[in-house]
Amino acid sequence: MPYVEGRVVHDADAHIMEPPNWLREHADPAIRDRIEPLSYPGGNELVQTGDPAEQQRDLDAAFRRLAERHRSDDYRSTEAAEIMLRKNFAATGSFLPEDRPRALDLMGVSSQLVFNTFHNRRLYDWEHAGDVDLACGTARAHNRGMVEFCSVDERLLPTCYVPLAFLDRAESMAAEAIEMGAAALLVASGCPPGHSPSHRELDGVWARAQEAGIPVVFHVGGTGDLIDPAYFRNGLPIPPDFHGGEENFRSVDYMAIPHPPMQTLATMILDGVLERFPDLRIGVIEQGAVWLPSWMRQMESAVDAFGRHEERLQQLSLRPSEYVRRQVRATPYPTEDVGWIIAQSGPEVCLFSSDYPHVEGGRRPVERFEASLDAAGTDERARQRFWSDNFCDLMGTAVAHLTTVPG
Repeated sequence: MPYVEGRVVHDADAHIMEPPNWLREHADPAIRDRIEPLSYPGGNELVQTGDPAEQQRDLDAAFRRLAERHRSDDYRSTEAAEIMLRKNFAATGSFLPEDRPRALDLMGVSSQLVFNTFHNRRLYDWEHAGDVDLACGTARAHNRGMVEFCSVDERLLPTCYVPLAFLDRAESMAAEAIEMGAAALLVASGCPPGHSPSHRELDGVWARAQEAGIPVVFHVGGTGDLIDPAYFRNGLPIPPDFHGGEENFRSVDYMAIPHPPMQTLATMILDGVLERFPDLRIGVIEQGAVWLPSWMRQMESAVDAFGRHEERLQQLSLRPSEYVRRQVRATPYPTEDVGWIIAQSGPEVCLFSSDYPHVEGGRRPVERFEASLDAAGTDERARQRFWSDNFCDLMGTAVAHLTTVPG
């Protein structure tokens, strides 16, 4: 019996858990030695100490043991009951691609939009370092790895990274990712170094995505530090995050998560990107959605305040909130009041997501979202949009045939 029964549900945020040499193994020889293996610091179940060579040997051995455990009869005998309980590297299909289709069957979702776990910040840092060959080479390696992992099942939809820092390379990188099999183009949520995300020379990226019928997506983690680290120098111990360590999010930096996509999307809307590309879809993934209503109203106020003096605003054919409802889709956190968000921002915007296999997604996300929808009296049409239809609109033809009702 799957976790989800009786309705079509598409999962707008899921992840792979990358082994230590995942990126290196997919990189071109010219840059491979410049990519350090992952080390899983602070709170991860694979923490290692000692010199780098010893760490690598320990990690390789740990992953061999972990893979053997995943393939054991004992592990598989209880995975149906524990599909939403096992998290990170312990979860079915988290790092073994051949197991991921079984995870989708046990979850009962019709598709998953799949992201990396550990590389958004690395890709952002390489892009901002200014080394074109390294930034584009690591993006290419990431994209190969994502497409390869997802190739085991058509329900797995890979996201491929496009650096926007290099105006003369961005469109060709987008075209390459689409040719490779990207189901969505992943870009940093914040501003590229040196120019706006609305720069006209990036129109080729949006045009490629629109023509291919795939979205451009933002995801948490690809913006550098969210806040000044001095906010944590309060004379108190740093509290542990979801994983028990100090390297992820706590309550204070959680508050800053939506700021980069809010500014980036507002700039793109007010500078006319969504006007010029009316069929382009934008996904804001794992950055919450409770901010949407006030942000939409703030953009309306900006147009009212500056519309008489800014020609770019006068060229817009829609109000900002109308662009959002037409073209922007976002995933609420399970701790947010999704029923209220839908009531305030409209039924077109919100998407279900599980964050599988991450701890942050929780063990019972469907029940938490359902409770909020029930409390708000959300009608069945809006519920269907949340569970399925808004995702189909975001993803275009990639999911049109993936509509099997589980259970």
